[in-house]
Amino acid sequence: MSSHTVSDSFPITHDDIALRLEGISVRYRIPHERYATLREHAIRWLKRRIRYDDYLALHEVSVQVRRGEMLGIIGANGAGKSTLLKVVARVLKPKRGKVWIRGRVAPLLECGAGFHPELTGRENIFLNGTLLGLTRSDIESRYQGIVDFAELSDFIDAPLRTYSSGMVSRLGFAVATDADADILIVDEVLSVGDVSFQRKSLERIQRFRREGTTILFVSHDLDTVESMCDRVIWLDHGTIKANGSARDVVQKYRRSGTDDANS
Repeated sequence: MSSHTVSDSFPITHDDIALRLEGISVRYRIPHERYATLREHAIRWLKRRIRYDDYLALHEVSVQVRRGEMLGIIGANGAGKSTLLKVVARVLKPKRGKVWIRGRVAPLLECGAGFHPELTGRENIFLNGTLLGLTRSDIESRYQGIVDFAELSDFIDAPLRTYSSGMVSRLGFAVATDADADILIVDEVLSVGDVSFQRKSLERIQRFRREGTTILFVSHDLDTVESMCDRVIWLDHGTIKANGSARDVVQKYRRSGTDDANS
């Protein structure tokens, strides 16, 4: 199994560790003012008159995840959950800290995020599969299973722009979860489709878990997080507020009175 280093490498002392983050910080620069047009923004940028606010999305976050462990990540909107997953998925490079990953990552950050609206569903399966590291022959052998799982056989040769958002999400989920992955990243994607598709999606994630895949799971559905995850971290304003058993951390979060916890 291969390893990948996003930033500076550092030794792993245990073979059962699939992922390790050390002192991860991510900072966003947000324009202080909103501009009505791109032209106005460009003029102010050229004149160096744009003022920025710094927003620390993650601050000194350290965590390690064992092989085969399902780690839940909870917190209010804006707490840094999706940012953390994007660091693991190599979409974002942290400003500070070290990331060590063992194996292939399959991210479900936004189902269908890598799709092209003018391509057909069939063409997007091959495009997305390639981005996930599959060969053409791999994708061809998996193609029918992907289409059947997404329940889109009647629409697979239509341009993606004609799909509903739910159809795009179903296709994205089907492609990403059909790839062989050592680490699966799931970010609020189990609300796609109808109840039967949600149930089918949960069953597929449970299959990954039984097969020993490491899973990072973000959801506002605390009951699902508590029942499915081995361990949970609670992110609050970019820092880890709690890290422990799923039941203990979810209960602490519920008692906190956070709006998301009570929704």
